[in-house]
Amino acid sequence: MMDRDILGRRGFLAGAGAGLGLIALGGCASGQGGATATVGSMGPRLTLSPLRTGIADITRITVCTRPFRPQGPRIERERIGDKDVIHHYGHGGSGWSLSWGSGAVAVDLVMATGQRDIAVIGCGAIGLTTATLLQRAGMQVTIYAKEMPPEVRSSYATGVWSPDSRICMEEHATPAFKAQWASMCRRSFASFQDWLGLPADPVQWYETYSINDLPRPVRATDSRPPFAHLQRELVPELLVGQRQEFAPGQHDFGNRSVRRSSNMMFNINAYTHQLLSEFLAHGGKLQVREFHSPTDFATLPQKTLVNCTGYGARSLMRDDSLIPVRGQLARAIPQADITYGLYYNQVSFVPRRDGLVFQQVGDSDYYGYGEEGLAPDRTEAEQAVATIAGLFQNQAA
Repeated sequence: MMDRDILGRRGFLAGAGAGLGLIALGGCASGQGGATATVGSMGPRLTLSPLRTGIADITRITVCTRPFRPQGPRIERERIGDKDVIHHYGHGGSGWSLSWGSGAVAVDLVMATGQRDIAVIGCGAIGLTTATLLQRAGMQVTIYAKEMPPEVRSSYATGVWSPDSRICMEEHATPAFKAQWASMCRRSFASFQDWLGLPADPVQWYETYSINDLPRPVRATDSRPPFAHLQRELVPELLVGQRQEFAPGQHDFGNRSVRRSSNMMFNINAYTHQLLSEFLAHGGKLQVREFHSPTDFATLPQKTLVNCTGYGARSLMRDDSLIPVRGQLARAIPQADITYGLYYNQVSFVPRRDGLVFQQVGDSDYYGYGEEGLAPDRTEAEQAVATIAGLFQNQAA
C-alpha cells in the first residue's frame, strides 16, 4: 500500500502514505504534512514482538458491503408523503471515520424541520452515531432497523481511521464537496479524541509498519477513473505523529524497507456497545422493523425520519447510484503484546482488541468493486493470514 493506488483503500496505511509524501488516508504527519525521520546506520534497531498467529487461529471470517456512491454520500432532505426524510448514506469505506461530522450535517437538516420526535432508520455506524447526536441536540429518538449490532454490516468493517476511503470519484470532488468533506473530517477527528482512554479502548492510536520487498516491483498504470484522495490536500494538520524509515539490517524483516507511522483504530465491539449504552441511557428506543419501500415510512408515527440504511438504500430507495464494494476480514485470537499494525504484499493487519484483523486489500481501490456477494472466501482469508504470519517465520518465537 505504498503507492496511491493502494493508499486509497482500507485506510490501514493512511499514515504510512503520508510518510511517502503521497496522498494518504489517515494519520501520521507532523505539522503541515510532517517530517519523516530516516534512521541511520547507527540508529536504533526496530524490534517488534513477533506475531504468533497462523490459519489455525482464525476465529471468524466476515464480509461486508461498503455503500459507495461515485458522487459521494447522500445527505439531503426529501419530502415523501407527509414525512420529511433526511437521507444520510453512501459513505463508501469512510462510514465510521466520518460518522460524527456527517452526522452533524444530517442533524442540522433534521432541526430545520422543527420536529423533536425523530425516527432513525438503520443501526449501523451512521445510524447509531446520528441517533446519538440527535439526542445530544435534545431530540427524542427511536431507531428502526432490520438488524441490530453486532449483526449490522458496519460491525464487519476494518475499523481504522480512513475518512476518504472510497468517499467519491475524483471527478465528483468539487470545491463544494471538498469544503463539506474537510469540515466533516475535522469534526469527526475531534470527536474521536474524546473516546480515547475510556474503558475497553473503544478508540485508540496504534503504530503501523508498511513493509516492502526490495527492489520494489513496478506497478501497472490503471486507466480506470480514479477515486478521490483528499486528506493531504485538505486536512494536512490531521496527519499527526512522527514517521520513521528503517533500512535492511535495522529490522528483522530481511531485505525489505519499513516505514512506521500512526493511525487510529476503532475496537468496534466496545465502541458500538458504548454508543448503544449512551443511546439507551438517554431514553432512546430500538425497534426491529424492515422497510421494503418508501411507502412503508407512512406507518411510523414520527414526521421526520433519517434514512441511514447504507447499502440497503439501493433496494429501499431504488438508488442505483450505490455500488457495492466487497470487503472481507479474517479475525483471529487477540495477542496481548501485539499493539502494532502491518501492511505487506497487499495485505493489511490491524491489532484490534476485539480480534486481530487480516484483510486482503488488492492492488487498487477497485479491489472488490461491484461485488455484492457476502459468502466468505476461506482461501482468501488463509492467504491473508499466511502472508502476514510469513514475515515472522525466521524470527525466534
